Amino acid sequence: MSRRRLRPDELALWHEVAKTAQPLDRARPAPQRDDAPKRTAPAARRSQTQERPAPSPFRIGQSASGGTGAHDLAPSVSERVKSEPLRMDRKTHQRMKRGRLDPEARIDLHGMRADEAHAALQSFILSAYAQGRRLVLVITGKGRRSEDEGPIPRRPGVLRHQLPHWLSTPPLAGCVLQIREAHLKHGGAGAFYVYLRRRR
Repeated sequence: MSRRRLRPDELALWHEVAKTAQPLDRARPAPQRDDAPKRTAPAARRSQTQERPAPSPFRIGQSASGGTGAHDLAPSVSERVKSEPLRMDRKTHQRMKRGRLDPEARIDLHGMRADEAHAALQSFILSAYAQGRRLVLVITGKGRRSEDEGPIPRRPGVLRHQLPHWLSTPPLAGCVLQIREAHLKHGGAGAFYVYLRRRR
Protein backbone atom coordinates (compact mmCIF):
# COMPACT_ATOMS: atom_id res chain seq x y z
CA MET A 1 0.00 0.00 0.00
CA SER A 2 1.49 3.34 -1.05
CA ARG A 3 1.23 6.46 1.14
CA ARG A 4 0.01 9.53 -0.61
CA ARG A 5 1.42 12.93 0.28
CA LEU A 6 -0.83 15.41 2.07
CA ARG A 7 -2.06 18.32 0.03
CA PRO A 8 -1.08 21.81 1.30
CA ASP A 9 -4.58 22.48 2.72
CA GLU A 10 -4.57 19.07 4.54
CA LEU A 11 -1.10 19.76 5.90
CA ALA A 12 -2.19 23.19 7.21
CA LEU A 13 -5.21 21.61 8.88
CA TRP A 14 -2.97 18.93 10.47
CA HIS A 15 -0.66 21.61 11.93
CA GLU A 16 -3.66 23.48 13.42
CA VAL A 17 -4.91 20.28 15.10
CA ALA A 18 -1.40 19.37 16.32
CA LYS A 19 -1.08 22.75 18.08
CA THR A 20 -4.07 21.92 20.31
CA ALA A 21 -2.63 18.55 21.46
CA GLN A 22 -1.21 18.28 25.02
CA PRO A 23 1.96 16.21 25.48
CA LEU A 24 1.56 13.18 27.82
CA ASP A 25 4.95 13.69 29.44
CA ARG A 26 5.03 17.33 30.59
CA ALA A 27 8.67 17.12 31.68
CA ARG A 28 9.74 16.36 28.13
CA PRO A 29 9.49 19.26 25.70
CA ALA A 30 7.18 18.78 22.74
CA PRO A 31 9.06 17.80 19.57
CA GLN A 32 9.57 20.39 16.86
CA ARG A 33 7.02 19.97 14.10
CA ASP A 34 8.76 19.68 10.74
CA ASP A 35 7.83 17.85 7.62
CA ALA A 36 11.13 15.98 7.66
CA PRO A 37 11.92 14.10 10.92
CA LYS A 38 15.28 14.93 12.45
CA ARG A 39 17.68 12.06 12.92
CA THR A 40 20.28 11.77 15.65
CA ALA A 41 23.71 12.33 14.25
CA PRO A 42 25.98 9.26 14.42
CA ALA A 43 28.58 11.29 16.38
CA ALA A 44 25.98 12.21 19.04
CA ARG A 45 24.92 8.56 19.30
CA ARG A 46 28.55 7.48 19.71
CA SER A 47 29.09 10.00 22.54
CA GLN A 48 26.04 8.65 24.41
CA THR A 49 27.37 5.09 24.27
CA GLN A 50 30.83 6.21 25.39
CA GLU A 51 29.40 7.66 28.65
CA ARG A 52 28.67 4.18 30.02
CA PRO A 53 31.55 2.71 32.03
CA ALA A 54 33.14 -0.32 30.50
CA PRO A 55 32.72 -3.55 32.48
CA SER A 56 35.83 -4.85 34.21
CA PRO A 57 37.45 -7.86 32.53
CA PHE A 58 36.31 -11.24 33.85
CA ARG A 59 37.62 -14.76 33.22
CA ILE A 60 35.59 -17.94 33.56
CA GLY A 61 36.27 -19.50 36.96
CA GLN A 62 37.32 -16.22 38.56
CA SER A 63 35.48 -15.32 41.77
CA ALA A 64 33.51 -12.08 41.80
CA SER A 65 35.05 -9.18 43.67
CA GLY A 66 33.31 -6.62 45.85
CA GLY A 67 30.85 -9.03 47.45
CA THR A 68 29.64 -7.97 50.87
CA GLY A 69 28.49 -11.40 52.05
CA ALA A 70 25.05 -12.42 53.16
CA HIS A 71 22.50 -9.76 53.99
CA ASP A 72 19.95 -9.94 56.77
CA LEU A 73 18.10 -6.67 56.44
CA ALA A 74 15.68 -7.15 59.32
CA PRO A 75 17.33 -6.40 62.69
CA SER A 76 17.38 -9.17 65.29
CA VAL A 77 15.01 -9.08 68.26
CA SER A 78 17.93 -8.18 70.56
CA GLU A 79 18.88 -5.22 68.33
CA ARG A 80 15.27 -4.00 68.11
CA VAL A 81 14.78 -4.16 71.87
CA LYS A 82 18.15 -2.48 72.58
CA SER A 83 17.42 0.34 70.15
CA GLU A 84 14.22 1.35 71.94
CA PRO A 85 14.59 4.65 73.84
CA LEU A 86 15.11 4.41 77.60
CA ARG A 87 11.84 5.25 79.36
CA MET A 88 12.65 4.03 82.86
CA ASP A 89 15.02 5.28 85.58
CA ARG A 90 18.65 4.90 84.39
CA LYS A 91 19.98 3.42 87.67
CA THR A 92 17.17 0.88 87.88
CA HIS A 93 17.76 0.03 84.22
CA GLN A 94 21.47 -0.64 84.85
CA ARG A 95 20.67 -2.87 87.84
CA MET A 96 18.06 -4.74 85.80
CA LYS A 97 20.45 -5.25 82.86
CA ARG A 98 23.12 -6.69 85.18
CA GLY A 99 20.66 -9.15 86.72
CA ARG A 100 20.69 -7.43 90.11
CA LEU A 101 16.90 -7.03 90.23
CA ASP A 102 14.86 -10.15 90.84
CA PRO A 103 11.63 -10.43 88.85
CA GLU A 104 8.50 -10.36 91.01
CA ALA A 105 6.69 -12.83 88.73
CA ARG A 106 7.48 -15.00 85.72
CA ILE A 107 5.70 -16.79 82.91
CA ASP A 108 7.08 -19.57 80.72
CA LEU A 109 5.60 -19.66 77.21
CA HIS A 110 7.61 -22.72 76.08
CA GLY A 111 5.65 -25.24 74.04
CA MET A 112 2.65 -23.00 73.41
CA ARG A 113 1.27 -22.12 70.02
CA ALA A 114 1.40 -18.41 69.14
CA ASP A 115 -2.31 -17.83 69.82
CA GLU A 116 -2.13 -19.64 73.20
CA ALA A 117 1.03 -17.76 74.17
CA HIS A 118 -0.51 -14.39 73.24
CA ALA A 119 -3.61 -15.03 75.37
CA ALA A 120 -1.50 -16.29 78.33
CA LEU A 121 0.84 -13.28 78.08
CA GLN A 122 -2.07 -10.80 78.07
CA SER A 123 -3.62 -12.38 81.12
CA PHE A 124 -0.27 -12.51 82.95
CA ILE A 125 0.77 -8.88 82.22
CA LEU A 126 -2.65 -7.41 83.03
CA SER A 127 -2.79 -9.38 86.28
CA ALA A 128 0.76 -8.34 87.29
CA TYR A 129 -0.05 -4.69 86.49
CA ALA A 130 -3.27 -4.85 88.56
CA GLN A 131 -1.26 -6.24 91.50
CA GLY A 132 1.19 -3.31 91.30
CA ARG A 133 4.20 -5.41 90.26
CA ARG A 134 6.97 -3.63 88.40
CA LEU A 135 9.44 -6.22 87.03
CA VAL A 136 8.28 -9.49 85.48
CA LEU A 137 10.14 -12.12 83.45
CA VAL A 138 8.72 -13.60 80.24
CA ILE A 139 10.46 -16.78 79.07
CA THR A 140 10.05 -17.46 75.36
CA GLY A 141 13.01 -19.73 74.65
CA LYS A 142 15.40 -19.16 71.77
CA GLY A 143 13.48 -21.37 69.37
CA ARG A 144 14.87 -24.24 67.40
CA ARG A 145 15.41 -24.73 63.71
CA SER A 146 13.06 -27.16 62.00
CA GLU A 147 14.56 -29.92 59.88
CA ASP A 148 12.61 -28.91 56.78
CA GLU A 149 12.51 -25.13 56.39
CA GLY A 150 10.99 -25.26 52.92
CA PRO A 151 11.73 -22.79 50.13
CA ILE A 152 11.20 -19.69 52.31
CA PRO A 153 13.64 -19.43 55.23
CA ARG A 154 12.07 -18.66 58.61
CA ARG A 155 13.74 -17.38 61.72
CA PRO A 156 13.60 -19.75 64.68
CA GLY A 157 11.72 -18.64 67.77
CA VAL A 158 8.26 -17.45 66.74
CA LEU A 159 7.32 -16.43 70.30
CA ARG A 160 10.62 -14.60 70.80
CA HIS A 161 10.03 -12.55 67.65
CA GLN A 162 6.38 -11.83 68.41
CA LEU A 163 6.84 -10.78 72.05
CA PRO A 164 8.01 -7.15 71.45
CA HIS A 165 5.11 -6.62 69.05
CA TRP A 166 2.55 -8.04 71.48
CA LEU A 167 3.87 -5.88 74.31
CA SER A 168 3.80 -2.70 72.22
CA THR A 169 0.17 -3.02 71.08
CA PRO A 170 -3.05 -2.58 73.10
CA PRO A 171 -4.11 -3.69 75.65
CA LEU A 172 -0.56 -4.34 76.93
CA ALA A 173 1.09 -1.18 75.60
CA GLY A 174 -0.51 0.93 78.35
CA CYS A 175 0.98 -1.32 81.07
CA VAL A 176 4.54 -1.79 79.71
CA LEU A 177 7.25 0.81 80.27
CA GLN A 178 10.36 -1.03 79.03
CA ILE A 179 11.42 -4.35 77.48
CA ARG A 180 14.96 -5.68 77.67
CA GLU A 181 16.65 -9.01 77.03
CA ALA A 182 17.22 -10.85 80.31
CA HIS A 183 20.59 -11.31 82.02
CA LEU A 184 22.19 -14.76 81.67
CA LYS A 185 21.19 -15.73 85.20
CA HIS A 186 17.53 -15.19 84.26
CA GLY A 187 17.62 -16.91 80.87
CA GLY A 188 19.67 -14.63 78.60
CA ALA A 189 18.47 -14.47 74.99
CA GLY A 190 15.61 -16.87 75.73
CA ALA A 191 13.85 -14.50 78.15
CA PHE A 192 12.87 -10.84 78.51
CA TYR A 193 12.51 -8.44 81.38
CA VAL A 194 9.26 -6.51 81.15
CA TYR A 195 9.25 -3.43 83.34
CA LEU A 196 5.69 -2.31 84.03
CA ARG A 197 4.38 1.21 84.57
CA ARG A 198 3.43 2.37 88.05
CA ARG A 199 -0.25 1.75 88.60
CA ARG A 200 -2.30 4.95 88.61
